[in-house]
Amino acid sequence: MTEENEENPKHFHEMEIDDRILKGIAKLGWETPTLIQEQSIPLLLEGKDVLLRARTGSGKSAAFAIPVIQKILSSKQTTTHQEVKAVVLAPSKELCKQICKVITDLTIKCSREVRCVDISAQVDLSVQRPMLIEKPDIVVSTPARVLQHVKADNLNVKESLEMMVIDEADLIFSFGYENEIKELLPYFPKIYQAILASATLSEDVKSLKSLVLHNPVTLKLKEPDLPPSSQLTHYHLNAEEIDKATILYALLKLHLIRGKSIIFVNTVDKCYKIKLYLEQFAIRTCVLNSELPAKIRCHSVNQFNQGIYDIIIASDEKALENPGEFQDKIKRFKRRKDKESGISRGIDFQCVA
Repeated sequence: MTEENEENPKHFHEMEIDDRILKGIAKLGWETPTLIQEQSIPLLLEGKDVLLRARTGSGKSAAFAIPVIQKILSSKQTTTHQEVKAVVLAPSKELCKQICKVITDLTIKCSREVRCVDISAQVDLSVQRPMLIEKPDIVVSTPARVLQHVKADNLNVKESLEMMVIDEADLIFSFGYENEIKELLPYFPKIYQAILASATLSEDVKSLKSLVLHNPVTLKLKEPDLPPSSQLTHYHLNAEEIDKATILYALLKLHLIRGKSIIFVNTVDKCYKIKLYLEQFAIRTCVLNSELPAKIRCHSVNQFNQGIYDIIIASDEKALENPGEFQDKIKRFKRRKDKESGISRGIDFQCVA
């Protein structure tokens, strides 16, 4: 049976998905579902709690977005009033924006029936209140922001919520959201469908699983953590700190690195040092770090994806993974870092060479 499924993978139109969603999928150019989508969509449409474990880039966002949209469209046939049916939680603002875009793209042919809003931006709560008063079908945000709106009575899902999704679940606790999740749960109904999507099955995910899932199905794809060797070549250079910038310049100028590239550094300062250094040699770059406002960060990702810049310099800061550990340093320098900035995981950088 397994061999037969592998030889004849299901197509989207065989999954009892609404024609309007299928048109959105076709517009995105997705011909067949990925493995995680093929396995999870039928289970989620049945209403099961599911833990999706698959590496970044495997199509997890669509794996939960398609069933969520489908179930909302189905419920519209019987309900007469507008309600918030689904809440999607993610650890960073960049990821929230990305998830909202996936949902918007999938609902392009049913945008009047299914409305999605992203409330992760750090603006005054009163600015976002009008959006929530209209009771959008899907709310996407970080746990902290949803909790703020719930406490301010801007968002009430106690009677209406049917689905909750937590994306990049293994990062939720490491971003310091454990208390927010625990505080949120009493504001949710006793019965709802819960979905966790994660790249790893860490202890944090197991803790979260016991908190929010009920008799879940765990989908763990038999795949390596990295893409196959046909897609990835790995090199490692030992270099002294003082030589790293020169080596980087040589790799780029001699075209040993070609195409769109991401350079990861471990501090915000190094982001700008590398940018200024490369600009001296007419190598244009954009930067991405936790000190930039959310709109600028998302704009930088878009500019990179659109090919305006071929190189993006991103800070993968340990301060964001272990907020408490670096708190004193942050206070000492009095520099505003956004705890809800996530660079290293979950962001869809397109066509990276």
